[in-house]
Amino acid sequence: MKWSGKSVLVTGAGGFIGSHLAETLVKRGARTRAFVHYNALGKCGWLDSSSFKKKIEIVAGDIRDPSTVENAMKGVDIVFHLAALIGIPYSYQSPESYVSTNVVGTLNVLQAARRLKPERVLFTSTSEVYGTARYVPIDEGHPLQAQSPYSASKIAADKLVEAFHRSFVLPVVTIRPFNTFGPRQSARAVIPTIISQCLRKKEVCLGNQHPQRDWSYVTDMVEGFLLAAASPKAIGQTFNLGSGNAMSIHELVRLIAKLTKRKIKIKTDARRIRADKSEVEHLQADSALACDLLGWKPHHSLEGGLKLTIDWMRKHLEAYQPDSYTL
Repeated sequence: MKWSGKSVLVTGAGGFIGSHLAETLVKRGARTRAFVHYNALGKCGWLDSSSFKKKIEIVAGDIRDPSTVENAMKGVDIVFHLAALIGIPYSYQSPESYVSTNVVGTLNVLQAARRLKPERVLFTSTSEVYGTARYVPIDEGHPLQAQSPYSASKIAADKLVEAFHRSFVLPVVTIRPFNTFGPRQSARAVIPTIISQCLRKKEVCLGNQHPQRDWSYVTDMVEGFLLAAASPKAIGQTFNLGSGNAMSIHELVRLIAKLTKRKIKIKTDARRIRADKSEVEHLQADSALACDLLGWKPHHSLEGGLKLTIDWMRKHLEAYQPDSYTL
Protein backbone atom coordinates (compact mmCIF):
# COMPACT_ATOMS: atom_id res chain seq x y z
CA MET A 1 0.00 0.00 0.00
CA LYS A 2 1.12 3.55 -0.73
CA TRP A 3 0.56 5.34 2.55
CA SER A 4 1.09 8.78 1.05
CA GLY A 5 -2.30 10.47 0.99
CA LYS A 6 -3.97 7.93 3.26
CA SER A 7 -5.69 9.26 6.36
CA VAL A 8 -5.23 7.08 9.45
CA LEU A 9 -6.35 7.08 13.06
CA VAL A 10 -4.28 5.40 15.78
CA THR A 11 -6.07 4.98 19.12
CA GLY A 12 -3.73 4.51 22.06
CA ALA A 13 -1.13 6.46 20.11
CA GLY A 14 0.59 7.78 23.22
CA GLY A 15 1.52 4.29 24.37
CA PHE A 16 4.36 1.92 23.64
CA ILE A 17 3.40 0.24 20.37
CA GLY A 18 0.98 3.02 19.39
CA SER A 19 3.64 5.74 19.41
CA HIS A 20 6.01 3.65 17.27
CA LEU A 21 3.16 2.91 14.86
CA ALA A 22 2.11 6.57 14.61
CA GLU A 23 5.67 7.68 13.89
CA THR A 24 6.13 5.01 11.22
CA LEU A 25 2.90 6.05 9.50
CA VAL A 26 4.12 9.65 9.41
CA LYS A 27 7.44 8.51 7.94
CA ARG A 28 5.58 6.68 5.19
CA GLY A 29 3.52 9.70 4.27
CA ALA A 30 0.16 9.00 5.92
CA ARG A 31 -1.93 11.82 7.34
CA THR A 32 -1.84 10.60 10.91
CA ARG A 33 -4.34 11.37 13.64
CA ALA A 34 -3.46 10.22 17.16
CA PHE A 35 -6.17 9.53 19.72
CA VAL A 36 -4.63 9.90 23.18
CA HIS A 37 -6.19 9.65 26.62
CA TYR A 38 -7.30 13.04 27.88
CA ASN A 39 -5.63 14.28 31.07
CA ALA A 40 -5.59 17.61 32.85
CA LEU A 41 -1.89 18.16 32.13
CA GLY A 42 -2.38 17.88 28.38
CA LYS A 43 0.19 15.10 28.13
CA CYS A 44 0.31 12.88 25.02
CA GLY A 45 2.39 10.01 26.40
CA TRP A 46 5.45 9.11 24.36
CA LEU A 47 4.38 11.42 21.55
CA ASP A 48 5.41 14.36 23.73
CA SER A 49 9.06 13.44 23.17
CA SER A 50 8.64 12.47 19.52
CA SER A 51 10.31 14.51 16.80
CA PHE A 52 7.26 13.74 14.66
CA LYS A 53 4.69 15.26 17.02
CA LYS A 54 4.23 18.42 14.95
CA LYS A 55 3.30 16.25 11.96
CA ILE A 56 0.62 14.36 13.90
CA GLU A 57 -2.90 15.60 14.55
CA ILE A 58 -3.51 14.99 18.26
CA VAL A 59 -7.03 14.30 19.52
CA ALA A 60 -7.43 13.92 23.28
CA GLY A 61 -10.40 12.00 24.59
CA ASP A 62 -11.62 8.84 26.25
CA ILE A 63 -12.12 5.62 24.30
CA ARG A 64 -15.12 4.93 26.56
CA ASP A 65 -16.95 8.00 25.19
CA PRO A 66 -18.71 7.12 21.90
CA SER A 67 -19.13 10.66 20.59
CA THR A 68 -15.44 11.48 21.07
CA VAL A 69 -14.44 8.27 19.31
CA GLU A 70 -16.76 8.95 16.37
CA ASN A 71 -15.51 12.52 15.97
CA ALA A 72 -11.92 11.27 15.93
CA MET A 73 -12.74 8.75 13.20
CA LYS A 74 -14.37 11.20 10.77
CA GLY A 75 -12.62 11.40 7.41
CA VAL A 76 -10.29 8.48 8.17
CA ASP A 77 -9.40 5.67 5.73
CA ILE A 78 -7.74 3.21 8.12
CA VAL A 79 -8.26 2.79 11.88
CA PHE A 80 -5.63 1.17 14.08
CA HIS A 81 -7.28 0.46 17.43
CA LEU A 82 -4.68 -0.01 20.16
CA ALA A 83 -6.25 1.88 23.07
CA ALA A 84 -6.57 -0.50 26.03
CA LEU A 85 -5.79 -1.12 29.66
CA ILE A 86 -3.04 -3.72 29.50
CA GLY A 87 -1.55 -4.33 32.94
CA ILE A 88 -2.52 -7.79 34.14
CA PRO A 89 -1.87 -7.23 37.89
CA TYR A 90 -4.08 -4.12 37.98
CA SER A 91 -6.89 -6.07 36.32
CA TYR A 92 -7.22 -8.11 39.52
CA GLN A 93 -7.91 -4.89 41.44
CA SER A 94 -10.11 -3.06 38.95
CA PRO A 95 -11.80 -5.47 36.54
CA GLU A 96 -14.61 -3.01 35.82
CA SER A 97 -12.09 -0.58 34.35
CA TYR A 98 -10.91 -3.25 31.95
CA VAL A 99 -14.42 -4.04 30.80
CA SER A 100 -15.29 -0.38 30.24
CA THR A 101 -12.03 0.42 28.43
CA ASN A 102 -11.29 -2.77 26.52
CA VAL A 103 -14.80 -4.02 25.78
CA VAL A 104 -16.97 -0.89 25.70
CA GLY A 105 -14.14 1.11 24.13
CA THR A 106 -13.83 -1.43 21.34
CA LEU A 107 -17.60 -1.43 20.89
CA ASN A 108 -17.45 2.36 20.45
CA VAL A 109 -14.81 1.99 17.72
CA LEU A 110 -16.87 -0.65 15.92
CA GLN A 111 -20.12 1.31 16.12
CA ALA A 112 -18.41 4.44 14.81
CA ALA A 113 -16.90 2.41 11.98
CA ARG A 114 -20.34 1.10 11.02
CA ARG A 115 -21.57 4.66 10.61
CA LEU A 116 -18.47 6.24 9.06
CA LYS A 117 -17.35 3.28 6.92
CA PRO A 118 -13.53 3.46 6.90
CA GLU A 119 -11.75 1.09 4.54
CA ARG A 120 -10.50 -1.06 7.40
CA VAL A 121 -10.32 -1.34 11.19
CA LEU A 122 -7.35 -3.15 12.73
CA PHE A 123 -8.01 -4.36 16.25
CA THR A 124 -5.17 -5.15 18.64
CA SER A 125 -5.73 -8.36 20.58
CA THR A 126 -3.10 -10.19 22.66
CA SER A 127 -1.57 -13.63 23.04
CA GLU A 128 -2.96 -13.64 26.60
CA VAL A 129 -6.36 -14.64 25.15
CA TYR A 130 -4.97 -18.14 24.61
CA GLY A 131 -4.04 -18.75 28.23
CA THR A 132 -1.52 -21.51 28.94
CA ALA A 133 -0.76 -23.31 25.70
CA ARG A 134 -2.61 -26.59 25.19
CA TYR A 135 -0.25 -27.24 22.29
CA VAL A 136 2.74 -25.41 20.83
CA PRO A 137 3.28 -23.53 18.74
CA ILE A 138 -0.05 -21.75 19.19
CA ASP A 139 -1.98 -21.09 16.00
CA GLU A 140 -5.04 -18.88 15.58
CA GLY A 141 -7.35 -21.85 16.06
CA HIS A 142 -6.09 -22.50 19.59
CA PRO A 143 -8.91 -22.33 22.20
CA LEU A 144 -9.31 -19.06 24.08
CA GLN A 145 -9.02 -19.20 27.84
CA ALA A 146 -9.45 -16.30 30.25
CA GLN A 147 -6.87 -16.59 33.04
CA SER A 148 -7.08 -12.97 34.20
CA PRO A 149 -9.71 -10.22 34.07
CA TYR A 150 -7.47 -8.54 31.49
CA SER A 151 -7.50 -11.54 29.16
CA ALA A 152 -11.25 -11.95 29.67
CA SER A 153 -11.81 -8.36 28.55
CA LYS A 154 -9.68 -8.89 25.47
CA ILE A 155 -11.49 -12.12 24.58
CA ALA A 156 -14.78 -10.24 24.82
CA ALA A 157 -13.42 -7.49 22.58
CA ASP A 158 -12.09 -10.11 20.11
CA LYS A 159 -15.53 -11.63 19.87
CA LEU A 160 -17.19 -8.25 19.34
CA VAL A 161 -14.85 -7.63 16.41
CA GLU A 162 -15.66 -11.06 14.99
CA ALA A 163 -19.39 -10.48 15.47
CA PHE A 164 -19.34 -7.10 13.72
CA HIS A 165 -17.55 -8.65 10.75
CA ARG A 166 -20.00 -11.53 10.50
CA SER A 167 -23.13 -9.49 11.28
CA PHE A 168 -22.44 -6.21 9.50
CA VAL A 169 -19.64 -7.13 7.04
CA LEU A 170 -17.40 -4.62 8.80
CA PRO A 171 -13.90 -4.75 7.23
CA VAL A 172 -11.89 -5.73 10.29
CA VAL A 173 -8.55 -7.42 10.96
CA THR A 174 -7.46 -8.76 14.35
CA ILE A 175 -3.79 -8.75 15.28
CA ARG A 176 -2.64 -10.90 18.19
CA PRO A 177 0.84 -9.73 19.19
CA PHE A 178 2.81 -12.08 21.38
CA ASN A 179 5.08 -10.40 23.92
CA THR A 180 6.43 -7.22 22.36
CA PHE A 181 9.40 -5.28 23.71
CA GLY A 182 11.57 -2.31 22.83
CA PRO A 183 12.17 1.36 23.61
CA ARG A 184 9.41 3.19 25.56
CA GLN A 185 7.84 0.10 27.11
CA SER A 186 6.68 0.72 30.67
CA ALA A 187 7.91 -1.12 33.74
CA ARG A 188 4.62 -3.03 33.86
CA ALA A 189 6.33 -5.37 31.38
CA VAL A 190 9.00 -7.82 32.40
CA ILE A 191 11.82 -6.87 30.01
CA PRO A 192 12.11 -3.18 31.04
CA THR A 193 11.68 -4.32 34.65
CA ILE A 194 14.68 -6.63 34.33
CA ILE A 195 16.81 -4.18 32.36
CA SER A 196 16.21 -1.23 34.70
CA GLN A 197 17.09 -3.34 37.74
CA CYS A 198 20.18 -4.79 36.07
CA LEU A 199 21.42 -1.31 35.20
CA ARG A 200 20.91 0.14 38.69
CA LYS A 201 20.99 -2.72 41.18
CA LYS A 202 22.73 -5.98 42.01
CA GLU A 203 19.53 -7.96 42.28
CA VAL A 204 16.44 -8.45 40.15
CA CYS A 205 13.07 -8.81 41.91
CA LEU A 206 10.51 -10.81 39.94
CA GLY A 207 7.50 -13.04 40.32
CA ASN A 208 7.39 -16.50 38.77
CA GLN A 209 10.43 -17.18 36.64
CA HIS A 210 9.49 -20.49 34.99
CA PRO A 211 6.81 -19.25 32.54
CA GLN A 212 7.93 -19.15 28.92
CA ARG A 213 7.20 -16.30 26.55
CA ASP A 214 7.67 -15.48 22.87
CA TRP A 215 9.23 -12.02 22.40
CA SER A 216 9.33 -9.80 19.31
CA TYR A 217 10.91 -6.38 18.82
CA VAL A 218 8.49 -3.46 18.49
CA THR A 219 9.44 -2.36 14.96
CA ASP A 220 8.79 -5.89 13.69
CA MET A 221 5.38 -5.74 15.31
CA VAL A 222 4.63 -2.37 13.70
CA GLU A 223 5.50 -3.82 10.31
CA GLY A 224 2.96 -6.57 10.91
CA PHE A 225 0.24 -3.98 11.55
CA LEU A 226 1.08 -2.14 8.34
CA LEU A 227 1.09 -5.31 6.25
CA ALA A 228 -2.26 -6.36 7.71
CA ALA A 229 -3.69 -2.93 6.83
CA ALA A 230 -2.51 -3.26 3.23
CA SER A 231 -3.39 -6.84 2.30
CA PRO A 232 -6.79 -7.46 0.61
CA LYS A 233 -6.65 -11.02 1.97
CA ALA A 234 -6.45 -9.84 5.59
CA ILE A 235 -10.04 -8.68 6.05
CA GLY A 236 -11.94 -10.91 8.46
CA GLN A 237 -8.77 -12.70 9.51
CA THR A 238 -6.91 -13.02 12.81
CA PHE A 239 -3.12 -13.05 12.76
CA ASN A 240 -0.61 -14.14 15.37
CA LEU A 241 2.58 -12.08 15.35
CA GLY A 242 5.45 -13.72 17.21
CA SER A 243 8.94 -15.08 16.71
CA GLY A 244 8.02 -18.74 17.15
CA ASN A 245 10.62 -19.10 19.90
CA ALA A 246 10.01 -19.27 23.65
CA MET A 247 12.30 -18.56 26.58
CA SER A 248 11.68 -18.75 30.32
CA ILE A 249 11.83 -15.60 32.44
CA HIS A 250 14.80 -17.08 34.31
CA GLU A 251 16.73 -17.60 31.08
CA LEU A 252 15.79 -14.09 29.98
CA VAL A 253 17.25 -12.60 33.17
CA ARG A 254 20.53 -14.41 32.57
CA LEU A 255 20.67 -13.18 28.98
CA ILE A 256 19.99 -9.56 29.95
CA ALA A 257 22.56 -9.75 32.76
CA LYS A 258 25.09 -10.95 30.19
CA LEU A 259 24.24 -8.17 27.75
CA THR A 260 24.42 -5.50 30.47
CA LYS A 261 27.62 -7.08 31.85
CA ARG A 262 26.21 -7.24 35.37
CA LYS A 263 26.44 -9.91 38.03
CA ILE A 264 23.04 -10.05 39.65
CA LYS A 265 21.01 -12.15 42.05
CA ILE A 266 17.41 -13.08 41.32
CA LYS A 267 14.98 -12.48 44.17
CA THR A 268 11.36 -13.63 44.23
CA ASP A 269 8.87 -10.92 45.14
CA ALA A 270 5.58 -12.43 46.34
CA ARG A 271 3.62 -9.35 45.24
CA ARG A 272 4.48 -10.09 41.61
CA ILE A 273 3.31 -13.73 41.61
CA ARG A 274 0.03 -14.48 39.86
CA ALA A 275 -2.43 -16.93 41.37
CA ASP A 276 -1.68 -20.50 40.26
CA LYS A 277 -4.64 -20.83 37.90
CA SER A 278 -4.10 -17.32 36.56
CA GLU A 279 -0.45 -17.76 35.57
CA VAL A 280 -0.01 -18.37 31.85
CA GLU A 281 2.75 -20.96 31.74
CA HIS A 282 3.74 -21.09 28.07
CA LEU A 283 3.17 -18.85 25.05
CA GLN A 284 4.83 -19.64 21.73
CA ALA A 285 3.49 -18.34 18.44
CA ASP A 286 2.72 -20.04 15.18
CA SER A 287 2.80 -17.06 12.79
CA ALA A 288 2.57 -19.08 9.58
CA LEU A 289 -0.66 -17.37 8.54
CA ALA A 290 0.91 -13.91 8.81
CA CYS A 291 3.93 -15.17 6.91
CA ASP A 292 1.87 -16.76 4.13
CA LEU A 293 -0.85 -14.10 3.67
CA LEU A 294 0.99 -10.93 4.67
CA GLY A 295 4.61 -11.76 3.96
CA TRP A 296 5.49 -10.87 7.55
CA LYS A 297 8.50 -12.13 9.45
CA PRO A 298 10.50 -10.66 12.33
CA HIS A 299 13.84 -9.12 11.38
CA HIS A 300 15.32 -8.77 14.86
CA SER A 301 16.58 -11.63 16.98
CA LEU A 302 15.79 -11.54 20.68
CA GLU A 303 19.40 -10.69 21.51
CA GLY A 304 19.60 -8.01 18.81
CA GLY A 305 16.38 -6.38 19.99
CA LEU A 306 17.50 -6.51 23.61
CA LYS A 307 20.74 -4.71 22.75
CA LEU A 308 18.77 -1.90 21.10
CA THR A 309 16.42 -1.71 24.08
CA ILE A 310 19.24 -1.70 26.63
CA ASP A 311 21.00 1.11 24.73
CA TRP A 312 17.81 3.18 24.76
CA MET A 313 17.10 2.51 28.42
CA ARG A 314 20.61 3.56 29.46
CA LYS A 315 19.73 7.00 28.09
CA HIS A 316 16.26 7.11 29.67
CA LEU A 317 16.71 5.50 33.08
CA GLU A 318 15.00 8.49 34.70
CA ALA A 319 11.72 7.15 33.28
CA TYR A 320 12.01 4.00 35.41
CA GLN A 321 11.90 3.34 39.15
CA PRO A 322 13.52 -0.08 39.64
CA ASP A 323 12.83 -0.10 43.40
CA SER A 324 9.08 0.21 42.84
CA TYR A 325 6.61 -2.46 41.77
CA THR A 326 4.53 -0.99 38.95
CA LEU A 327 1.05 -2.44 38.51
